[in-house]
Amino acid sequence: MTKTSAAIIERVYGPFTGVERVNGVTFDGQRVWFASGPALVAFDPDSGHAMRTLELPARAGTAFDGRFLYQVADGVIQKLEPESGQVLQRIPLPADGPASGLTWAEGSLWLGQHQNKRILKLDPHTGRVLHVVESDRFVTGVTFDGAELWHGAMAGDQAELRHVDPTTSSVLERLELPAGEAISGLEADGAGRFYCGGGSSGKVLAVRRPARIPKSETR
Repeated sequence: MTKTSAAIIERVYGPFTGVERVNGVTFDGQRVWFASGPALVAFDPDSGHAMRTLELPARAGTAFDGRFLYQVADGVIQKLEPESGQVLQRIPLPADGPASGLTWAEGSLWLGQHQNKRILKLDPHTGRVLHVVESDRFVTGVTFDGAELWHGAMAGDQAELRHVDPTTSSVLERLELPAGEAISGLEADGAGRFYCGGGSSGKVLAVRRPARIPKSETR
């Protein structure tokens, strides 16, 4: 049975000046980066202040591999040096559907396809599709929280975070956001927090799942 809970919105960042939309989101261990359309913007999650801006096409998913940034652009994923913004590589995107979220895990890129309702595991050098995870909802952001694959899902005005089994595509857990909130990008920080792009609100939400109560305490 799928566990369903209400997501806990811990903090709201923004709206950021001059940002009409938040697309992909990633975290480099110190800064949260988000794709704003014409630029990648980094902010300090403690203060909420913008720290860096890299001017480049940034209308969909964003990822970080521990050293480099990856940004979905027109027909490619651009591999970037974070400090200079230099494009080091252009990885071809699958041509069968528009891209949405992007993340790095297990030595591969994982790409959400919004309208195709699926997540593709990609070879980070060639863009070749290695595996497909299906969904019954529009897929927005994609991330791994440790070994757990999560993605943003939208149906009407209801947004939720979904923990899915990458082998079977089964939904294991759902975190529902309040009605009217959007998820347009997603990243786990490794410390129990998800950063969610807020679409046209120009905001980023910091979200937590409810605390788990040990079975011994529920008896």
